[in-house]
Amino acid sequence: MWQRIQTVFLVIVIIAILVTLVFPIWTIDVNGEKTVLTGFYLLKGNLYQYSPYVVTAMLAIASATLSLIEITRFKSRMTQMKMGALNSFFLVGVIISSYYFSNQLSKSLGTGGQYGLGMWLPGIAVLANLLANRFIRKDEKLVRDSNRLR
Repeated sequence: MWQRIQTVFLVIVIIAILVTLVFPIWTIDVNGEKTVLTGFYLLKGNLYQYSPYVVTAMLAIASATLSLIEITRFKSRMTQMKMGALNSFFLVGVIISSYYFSNQLSKSLGTGGQYGLGMWLPGIAVLANLLANRFIRKDEKLVRDSNRLR
């Protein structure tokens, strides 16, 4: 399982997404009041607001879980390819929701903030997922070509 490069790329997806949940997506300091957006909540002063912002965390957790399941399905490459395509949608959803929530907060506060590491890591996860899918397809093609020679 670990000898295949797609497993390494899927582990990179899992690590990048889980680290995304820990680091801030967007921060701003207005008049001494710090506002921090993470995957789970918005922290404004001392108040935590979870309601719409937890969508990012749910999509990220779904993506990490799907990547973990995809690693364990190494005997069925077709299933892995389908799961990889679904995982791409989850990862793009994480990026879109992060951007949307940070953009809405920027508009409501009237000033721009700074994007944190949590905003950029899903992009790395998308690239790693695409590379994993590419190598899974390459393995499937190799197996089909070897079966044809028999």
